Amino acid sequence: MNDRVPPTAPVPLSALLDHPALGLRQVAGEREVDTPVYFVHTSEMEDPVPYLLGGELLLSAGVHCPEAAGAGTYWDRYVARTVQAGAAALGFGIAPVHETVPRALVEACDRHGLPLVEVPRQTTFTAVASAVWDAMAERRHHELRSVTEAQQSLATAAARPHPVPAVLRQLSQHLGAWTVLYGPDGAELAAAGPRPPGQARTALGALAGRLRSGPSSAAGRAAGAAGEELQLTAYGLGGPAGPEDRLALGVCAPRRDGADGAIVGVAVVLLSLLTARRVVGAEAERTSALVRLMLGAEPARVAGLLARSQRQQGQPGQREQREQQGQSGMPTEAPGAPAEPSEDGGLWTVVHGRRRGRGRDDGLLATAALAAGLGTPLVDLDGDALRALVPGEAEVRAQPGWTLGAGAPVPAADLARGGADAARALRRAVAGRVPLVRHGTRAVGVVSLVDPAEAGAHGRALLAPIEGAPALLETLRVWLSLHGSWDRTAVALEVHRNTVRQRIARAQALLDVDLGDADVRMELWFALKWA
Repeated sequence: MNDRVPPTAPVPLSALLDHPALGLRQVAGEREVDTPVYFVHTSEMEDPVPYLLGGELLLSAGVHCPEAAGAGTYWDRYVARTVQAGAAALGFGIAPVHETVPRALVEACDRHGLPLVEVPRQTTFTAVASAVWDAMAERRHHELRSVTEAQQSLATAAARPHPVPAVLRQLSQHLGAWTVLYGPDGAELAAAGPRPPGQARTALGALAGRLRSGPSSAAGRAAGAAGEELQLTAYGLGGPAGPEDRLALGVCAPRRDGADGAIVGVAVVLLSLLTARRVVGAEAERTSALVRLMLGAEPARVAGLLARSQRQQGQPGQREQREQQGQSGMPTEAPGAPAEPSEDGGLWTVVHGRRRGRGRDDGLLATAALAAGLGTPLVDLDGDALRALVPGEAEVRAQPGWTLGAGAPVPAADLARGGADAARALRRAVAGRVPLVRHGTRAVGVVSLVDPAEAGAHGRALLAPIEGAPALLETLRVWLSLHGSWDRTAVALEVHRNTVRQRIARAQALLDVDLGDADVRMELWFALKWA
């Protein structure tokens, strides 16, 4: 096709052949491929090349070649020039010059592979042109409607809790394609749709790799499982990083039409916006290290994270991000994040979490989704375990695919206690099979009448016999919080129910109490709460 052809919605030649009012019939030329028609042009010139752009259905009644002049090489030269001009097909009108399609013209079209369509006597060339314009308008309307529907569904997917995989799934459904998000190192971060053969995936990954040298997109082809040709396209996602550090969207589709480009364009914009806000690379590792240090981890255990993030900080393409994020090395904002805590440390809510089931999201994308959902960039995602610090007293909300436990807001000096409260809340959430449990923030009822110092002294004295056995203390705490349920306590502590029974029996013996007495259980609960 000539590059001068405008991006109009083409009409398949087969649609014209099937049009009941036209009565067209193909008598020669290529039949296996559905030829796209972009224009209709009528010409009786001996040489059509100067008057065609390419992609036309050229209509002629053969006036330029009377019946007597049709012998020899005339038709062969005419068809060769028509093919050279880029015409999609030739429509030959019966009458008033020729009663049938010249045999020499049929043979020439077969030799050159040019589709030749017989236009019957009763069908005017104007009727053929009108049918093409009507079909183009209908297809254009269909494309615009498809793009609008796709744009709405992609925007809806971008607003979901895990937006990047959701956008990939919607794009895959609209295109009937395999869609994949590549990391800066070429790794597949997320994908959706039917996976193509390995050869096609390798070729698509190579196209994405070419984007690191500067171009914004690249296209290619590969063979599918059934021998069909697959269309491969890779698109660079915009952002502050340089080409060597940016992500890429890959699309492997069995076909490509006019609407597909516009739909992919919407997805590229959305994914660029979504991934520009993600916590990645050095920033993710630096954030994890900070969270672990604030929650009491030994510096030696997080030194590796800090070292790796420092090495990554010097890579090309990261300078712009560092300038935007300042000297702290922390992201300047996260979607929905509340205001920064005050200089004295402010209050912090510690959140512990455990993934439900087996998530397919890559750690970087899951971190970005959790940072947005919890309203904080301070997220430490370690496999199926989560720890986060939410500044201020913002309400912690349940997150899809996660079981969460939230401690009460505490000063920075008491983060260890907040972490312990969050861990206990998480165990209760797991045992109760609920998405979120919040630790109590204040005493109510008769508890508010007791002096905290006296209550703490009494609790420590009562629990002194098992003070040196943290497993017994924690088992007793969880068992009492779950109303003496052996099974739920075993689930929360991840031990066998017989182990729970043995520990409770041992605690009962050391404390010299009857745990079957409700008053005793109540007194021990208050002691555990205040000790």
